[in-house]
Amino acid sequence: MTTIERKKTKQVRVRDVLIGGSAPISVQSMTNTNTEDKDTTLRQINELAKAGCDIVRFTVNTPAAAENVAFFRAHSSVPLVADIHFDAKLAMICAENGIDKIRINPGNIGDAGKVKALARLCEKNQIPIRIGVNSGSVKKDVLAKYGAPTAQALAESALEHVRILEDCSFGDIVISAKSSDVITTIQTYRILSASCDYPLHLGVTESGTPGRGTLKSAVGIGSLLADGIGDTVRVSLTGDPVCEVSAARNILAAVGYTDRINIVSCPTCGRTKYNLVPLVNELEKRLADVKVSRPFTVAVMGCVVNGPGEAKNADIGIAGGINEGILFIKGEPVRRIAQDMIVDELIEEIRKMI
Repeated sequence: MTTIERKKTKQVRVRDVLIGGSAPISVQSMTNTNTEDKDTTLRQINELAKAGCDIVRFTVNTPAAAENVAFFRAHSSVPLVADIHFDAKLAMICAENGIDKIRINPGNIGDAGKVKALARLCEKNQIPIRIGVNSGSVKKDVLAKYGAPTAQALAESALEHVRILEDCSFGDIVISAKSSDVITTIQTYRILSASCDYPLHLGVTESGTPGRGTLKSAVGIGSLLADGIGDTVRVSLTGDPVCEVSAARNILAAVGYTDRINIVSCPTCGRTKYNLVPLVNELEKRLADVKVSRPFTVAVMGCVVNGPGEAKNADIGIAGGINEGILFIKGEPVRRIAQDMIVDELIEEIRKMI
């Protein structure tokens, strides 16, 4: 697999997860529960963590929600982000209650004094701040300048918010500037990447339900990752946020940014003589949580005519025969395996190699 050269950005720490620099690209998601309901919200936080989410965000829109931060912090291992709109006081409560990161739009949480006070508290407690801008929150003067939430408007608005924090001598910053329009999102992040060295949080906002939303996110996030842009990602989907985690992991795997096994499989044709589809599904399920220290590819191919040759760059693979598979390593056939033993024996060989 071709290696992508990532842009080197400033590194920030969110509890025990690093964002930027040479750190792995982290996966984020956001709860959709009532944050005042601490038991339900904690349950979803832990479900996301179990699914492989590296950082979990939740909305903080009331004092009661802010006060629950200490409870969430004490009962979850995953780093937590408080999403704040307009109310600097809520951000201060979260910072005092042990939040790991705060997401704000500095231009809408109050006057310069409130921003400065929050910046001082976050610096004291080593809490990074993500500046979050989207098409609906572009600064009014910038929106008037460009006439619409264009890529230039989004990027300029985000960078003006950065300067607000920089004027407070605060530099522990992550930036996001998302649009529901895929092309606008791509163009915005390219401008930001060329304009600053802060780590970038990628995402296509309001992308939709898992089917359509995953495709939009794959195009938007994947294009930027292929450019070497991006340090952390969130796939924003309508519905169960756990779906966001697997979608993000799959996008990262598609461009080679993952510590999971990469499984490739052929679309099948008339030459396929064994039951390939359920085999691939079972293999994906059983290898989903297996981590690797280097890129590792497993190929499941339909026939021995083209399979080993087409997948010769895979570390290991199987090519179908009649009710059997041919195990191959780096394109070289090794042995035959009966259909009902393929998954077990393939996994056994994989574990020897990783």
